[in-house]
Amino acid sequence: MLFFVVTRTKLKDVEPIIKIVEVDGQDLVKDYSDEIERMLGSKMKSVMRLAESAEDSDLYHEFNATLKFDYYNSMMINTADEDGNYVDLGGEFPLEENEHFNKLPVNTQMSNIQVPTNVYNKDPNILNAIYNTEALNDVFIGNFQKDPTLTWQYFGSSTGFFRIYPGIKWTPDSNGVVAFDCRNRNWYIQAATSPKDIIIMVDISGSMKGLKMTIAKHTINTILDTLGENDFVNVIAYTDYVRYVEPCFRGTLVQADLDNREHFKVLVEELHVKGEAKIKNAMKESFKILNEVSGSMCNQAIMLITDGAMEDFQSVFEEFNWPERRVRVFTYLIGREMTFAQNTKWIACNNKGYYTHISTLADVQENVMEYLHVLSRPMVINHDHDIIWTEAYMDTVAQSLLLMTSVAMPVFSKKKETLSHGILLGVVGSDIPLMEVMKLAPRYMLGAHGYAFLINNNGYILSHPDLRPLYKDGKKLKPKPNYNSVDLSEVEWEDTDELLRTAMVKGETGTLSLNIRASVDKGKRPLYLTNEYFYTNIDNTPFSFGMALTKGHGKLMFMGNVSVEEGEVSHNCPQSGFLRTYCETDIDPAHRKYSQLQAAIRYLLGKEPDLECDEVLLSQTLFDAVVTAPLEAYWNTLMLNDRVEPGVETAFLGTRSGLMRVVRYAGVETRVAKKFLTPADKDNLFTIDHFPLWYRLAVENTPGKFYYYPVNDKGLIEHAFFLSQFKLSFLFSRVSLFDYQAMCKTGHHHASSARPLCFCVSVRFLLDFNLCGLWHSDYFVDAHKQKKLDALQPCDTAYPGFMYDPSVREANSLNKCGRCQKMFVVQQIPDSNLVLVVTQAYCDCSLFLNICEHNATVKCNRMRSQKVRRRPQSCHAYHPKENAKDCGGAAAISLSLSLFSASLLISLVAEF
Repeated sequence: MLFFVVTRTKLKDVEPIIKIVEVDGQDLVKDYSDEIERMLGSKMKSVMRLAESAEDSDLYHEFNATLKFDYYNSMMINTADEDGNYVDLGGEFPLEENEHFNKLPVNTQMSNIQVPTNVYNKDPNILNAIYNTEALNDVFIGNFQKDPTLTWQYFGSSTGFFRIYPGIKWTPDSNGVVAFDCRNRNWYIQAATSPKDIIIMVDISGSMKGLKMTIAKHTINTILDTLGENDFVNVIAYTDYVRYVEPCFRGTLVQADLDNREHFKVLVEELHVKGEAKIKNAMKESFKILNEVSGSMCNQAIMLITDGAMEDFQSVFEEFNWPERRVRVFTYLIGREMTFAQNTKWIACNNKGYYTHISTLADVQENVMEYLHVLSRPMVINHDHDIIWTEAYMDTVAQSLLLMTSVAMPVFSKKKETLSHGILLGVVGSDIPLMEVMKLAPRYMLGAHGYAFLINNNGYILSHPDLRPLYKDGKKLKPKPNYNSVDLSEVEWEDTDELLRTAMVKGETGTLSLNIRASVDKGKRPLYLTNEYFYTNIDNTPFSFGMALTKGHGKLMFMGNVSVEEGEVSHNCPQSGFLRTYCETDIDPAHRKYSQLQAAIRYLLGKEPDLECDEVLLSQTLFDAVVTAPLEAYWNTLMLNDRVEPGVETAFLGTRSGLMRVVRYAGVETRVAKKFLTPADKDNLFTIDHFPLWYRLAVENTPGKFYYYPVNDKGLIEHAFFLSQFKLSFLFSRVSLFDYQAMCKTGHHHASSARPLCFCVSVRFLLDFNLCGLWHSDYFVDAHKQKKLDALQPCDTAYPGFMYDPSVREANSLNKCGRCQKMFVVQQIPDSNLVLVVTQAYCDCSLFLNICEHNATVKCNRMRSQKVRRRPQSCHAYHPKENAKDCGGAAAISLSLSLFSASLLISLVAEF
């Protein structure tokens, strides 16, 4: 108890300088959102400068078919041949490791070029476009100097190359292939086209067997890769009847988020050829869906994948699409035969689409990309520079597992002679780590259970403390298949009426109060809390910012004014630690040598006025340092006088500001909990985005009682008892918890089981006030322990937690276990969270069950459901000056009756 007396005494000494401040959620959410808005606005300005420079360069450039131009190819740089000479398109390219760019070797004075393996790196179109964008180098550097928080800046060309700043060494895969194609990235696709509704029609008749079907499947997957969460899609296979690839999606369109796209890909692989192709009914079905279902409410297109079109299908277009031609039709002729090319071209050219012939797998990528250029024409002709923001994704360039968002803008040709063709030159963009965005809403201001979060116009999470985008596959962490399509309603699941989600998706500003069942310690410990939610939109973006403050915690803050000298002296001890980010030392390279403590002191003393520091946090930390300073002297006195209680290894204290004081009474060799409170023990340390687990649990403890928090060497709660051994239901109340981000074993791919609701029943538990079964599937299932056939897939789980009833002081009972019986006594240990259980050692009643019952309709209902979403503000689906004659075929194509008859005769002869 002397521990607390010392602290109270010092607190009383500084009482005259203490000020208690109430945290106002509405003011705070406005301040934080304004900061985020300013930050993102700065990134948009950088991208706009890039777009302007790229368009101006193209305006004054004359195409040169014989241009000879050497550039730095990111895969070739610093590579020598056998004679020691630099290889072609290589050359010396200085690289230096840079902490700001994930410690990758980069060149901040120059950009370089990445070219996919399937694109010829000396094609005249490539060389002219690369030469044309050399002017971007100065803009890249200028942007970085204006805003040192910028990360990657880039230009993705419609010809396929990718200019990236700072320049890097690009590493191919193990086969020497560079598969990355910027035109497949969401930032490129979303900037190049408006939202779209797509029906993919694939011919699975007998003539499509073998290589043709392989090419067709690859074409479908490539089209799916060009879609994003603002698009809607369905896939129809046809022979002499119409078959939905996913029967659950009959007659509708589903959002083309990552989860749904991957689901379609799995089903497409299961397609088999048979029968005779009848295109007419499938085409009618596609038009009906597009006419009746509200999807993106912008561009609409049918993608026809076939080896030939033989029917009289003109009547279908007359009934559903002419004369407005509101639905574009793109045709992909598969295989080497050209017998039906004329009819296939006619379909595309008379429906404002584009015809391509795909004879090999290598042809797929470039031919699929043509449809994006067609859809971009109205926007290009109108010169509408829409700025887009992407959903969350993993950083591909740095090959890290950090979540990012990108801001991008299309680049058009301004040349008058090509205006009606609507030529898209490419897309410029920049990446923003979402962690950097959320630093603008520091967690310490929100209290132990408070947090901030960010969602987009579709309700998908960009940042939230309960978002778990990774799972463990053996010893490696991997992104979950649906990591960037986790809806707000799947983490804030107590919002059953989706009032919070709907208001935020619509971009509204407001507040909402909810009683929630939260869980901590990786889902093992339930807590009953009341959250006050504050939310608002981020102007000029599709994002909405939210914040949760928990009643009873974090509402009031101690503020004290102490001198820098007093705070530093009180804190001048190697066992103490600054464990949050107090100053941004990464922006200026000259500041990177400072620790957080050094940077803070230099800033407060006026030696580094250019440092960006959180003055409120620094003030709080200095105050905490002064108030808690006597504790270390007390702890050290105990150690010097040999008055430390036997078994005590560590004394520690933490404050809201993130200040930690730690004294070790035992060496690392003799400590039982060797990892506890070390840098590797992330769960138990203060970080920029969370409070330690023991801190969060302690604030829920009844004042005046001790909270015991047992840990083992892994920093996890130890467990020793089984509920099956003791009938303890009278001590614990069951709490139902839900996890919509779990990973479960499943052997099938269809909607009925691809994402089941899994009711997990287990009888293993921990004796503590806040208990939950260790069966929480996302945490205890390792992929490497499963059979290869039983891959882990996303699933929704319901699982029980248990909370102790403190009103029960003592109880005893008899437990029958088959042929034996076990007596036990349970007694609460006063003024603590411990429960003592005494039992007989013999008669083993242990049991561990893990039973999952799959609900066959959950996946279908979830994927079909259309939640409230905010559609992008702009739509460019039509322009009267568009040159629709550029359709991949002849300028004017009419349906040839003689060719049609000949084609039909050939088909009939082939059948007999």
